[in-house]
Amino acid sequence: MGKAGRFACIFTPMAMTIASLICLIIVGLGGTNKNNGSLNNLYFFRANTTDINVKPGDLNIPHNALTDAFLNRTTEVVKDALDVKDFYHVSLWNYCAGDFDNGTDKVTYCSPRKNEFWFNPIDVWGLNNYSNIDQLFSQQLRDGLNAYRVAAKWMFIAYVIAVVATIVEIFVGIFALFSRIGSLATTIVSTISSLFIVAFALTATILYSVLLGSFNEALKKYNVRGSLGRDMYVVVWLGVAFSFGAGIFWLFSSCCCSGRSNRIKYGDASGRKGTYERVDDNYGYRDGAVSFKTGPGFQAPHHGVPLNDVGQKNTAYEPYRRADV
Repeated sequence: MGKAGRFACIFTPMAMTIASLICLIIVGLGGTNKNNGSLNNLYFFRANTTDINVKPGDLNIPHNALTDAFLNRTTEVVKDALDVKDFYHVSLWNYCAGDFDNGTDKVTYCSPRKNEFWFNPIDVWGLNNYSNIDQLFSQQLRDGLNAYRVAAKWMFIAYVIAVVATIVEIFVGIFALFSRIGSLATTIVSTISSLFIVAFALTATILYSVLLGSFNEALKKYNVRGSLGRDMYVVVWLGVAFSFGAGIFWLFSSCCCSGRSNRIKYGDASGRKGTYERVDDNYGYRDGAVSFKTGPGFQAPHHGVPLNDVGQKNTAYEPYRRADV
């Protein structure tokens, strides 16, 4: 297998590595542009507050006929009082919020991007100064939010390491084109990259699945529902698949696809090249013509090999022999 074969062997894992990096970049772009519908559909978690129903007793508002009638009038009045949107999308760096417009999502706000971001509904909904927060959010939900905050930090770190390791894998993979040692080095980097991509994907999947259960259980009395973003998890796990596939092919290229040709022109297995020289003229051949030596007592040497009748047997004769140079 020559250089062309080596290139073909390296192309597959390199392409899969680049595909994995693209998936990670798409994950990071989710929720970064409120005017881009495709990016707005990339979220880990969605809180649907369209039908939120808050009883007057749940709010820190004096009870009287006017306030009770005001809060019971419509759900929209309650949502306006709390400044609650119809939905909230939680992405890697931030969250986006918006309203439903003729049955479609319309994102109207995206929070500033922040490292190690986690969605805190108490802050988002402006409930920090609410004295009866324990009545709104159960202890189960608050414990879940605390665990979510810690896990979100680790998830973000795993994501950053995965992106950096994948970029390094691409650059190291260039050297894999020239030798199997380069492939081995790339395989090591690919293993690190794959481990952190898997760590990121597992953390995100488990984290938001657990949060979903706690969220729905604690806020179902307010008709607030949570759901997971399918598109985001498809992209995340595609990145995992590409990364694993790249690692397998990098490993294959480190033990196969040497890039050296199996055929060495005019050479032997040791790699020595050679040429051919004319054999001893005593056999009677010179410049393509027969030139037998004659004379008293002369006999053509045959070294103990019986002479054959060329006319009776299909024998071949080479007037040249191989000589190493």
